Amino acid sequence: MNKKNSHAIVVTLKDDISEIIELANSLDYSVIESFFQRRKKPDVNTYIGKGKVDEIKNFIEESDKEIDLVIFDGELKPSQWFILEKIFNVDVYDRIRLILAIFEQRAERKEARLQVKLAQLQYERPFVRELIHRARSGEHPGFMAGGEYQVDDYYEMIKKQVKKIKEELDSIRDNRELSRQHRHGSGYYLISLAGYTNAGKSSLLSLLSGEKVKIEGKLFSTLSTTTRKIENKNIPILLTDTVGFIQDLPAIIIDAFHSTLEEIELADLVLLVADISEDQEIVAMKLKTSIDELVEIGSTSPIILVFNKIDLISENELSKKIDYLEEKELLKNRRTVFISVKNEKKIEKLNEVIYNNLPKLVKFRIKLPINEKTLSFVSWIYNKANVYDVSYGDYVSLSIESNIKIRDKIISKCHLYNGYINY
Repeated sequence: MNKKNSHAIVVTLKDDISEIIELANSLDYSVIESFFQRRKKPDVNTYIGKGKVDEIKNFIEESDKEIDLVIFDGELKPSQWFILEKIFNVDVYDRIRLILAIFEQRAERKEARLQVKLAQLQYERPFVRELIHRARSGEHPGFMAGGEYQVDDYYEMIKKQVKKIKEELDSIRDNRELSRQHRHGSGYYLISLAGYTNAGKSSLLSLLSGEKVKIEGKLFSTLSTTTRKIENKNIPILLTDTVGFIQDLPAIIIDAFHSTLEEIELADLVLLVADISEDQEIVAMKLKTSIDELVEIGSTSPIILVFNKIDLISENELSKKIDYLEEKELLKNRRTVFISVKNEKKIEKLNEVIYNNLPKLVKFRIKLPINEKTLSFVSWIYNKANVYDVSYGDYVSLSIESNIKIRDKIISKCHLYNGYINY
């Protein structure tokens, strides 16, 4: 279906529908109407009450625009989904299925495609079981708007595909772990960019690395990890952009994208990026969601809160938002930096904070005899560590700051070239 001119309606129990509309727009659906019902918990049969179901059904039938999709801003049970599709005679998505559809559209690399497919299959399994139950009860349901498989055959296919995909992802994960170990062994620090989707992580990666990366003003424009080399006072760093967070990120997505999110879990440092230009309640919600997701995936790395887009607000607004976030206890004991990627404001401050929070930087001093080999070695040191003092005489003396692995390599080569070490 060409979704450029497709129309959707949103059904919700929540007051704020801005995010679900943005999600729909990301999939190129135009939301032409929304239906809200205030209730403490979803109806067991239809998520919303019978009166609201009838109201929506009448709207679909009488609308002068063809309704292509009904989106529920919540999680539907398989039985609810089946009943609603049968009543509306229109495709019905819940929040999870909508996100998965966006992921499917965005996935470009093999690993991302496998991760999305795994999440989709895990999502579909209970729905297929419901359809098998309905079929055995004498009903004749289709599956997700039709398909080439009988539902019972499809269920068996799902189990086989899930197993195969998990094996492929385990292989990719093993290769990534080898690569990570090699990078650490070569003296690189690993820093991960994390945060709510569309906060400006990819733009920050592009600015810090000086290389162009794909940047789109859409939700979940980054699904695969993108890694670029940056240097901070000659300390070699690999900066990795990761999939964005979102409120109520489904567990099946966290599970399917585990190998990608592992980049955050195992990083030496996490830059948690947030858009400070949004309303303070939205900033607080997105920041809390992101922090909660970091806890969920098991990240214990030091976190720097990087608030982007200060160019869009006044100093007074910024001050009020900082006070609000402090009241919500979202800034407690956390390092914060306020920047503008667009105007390149406070980027030096960010680099300074990054440098000061890299783990296990050690200082030491070496003396080397001066010859062709040692001068070449000195050049190598400048590329791998921070040389903050150097002097030449009978020997070349260097004051160095680096991580432990690079220090050990420098010391080993220093002995090889008949040099001396001072701690």
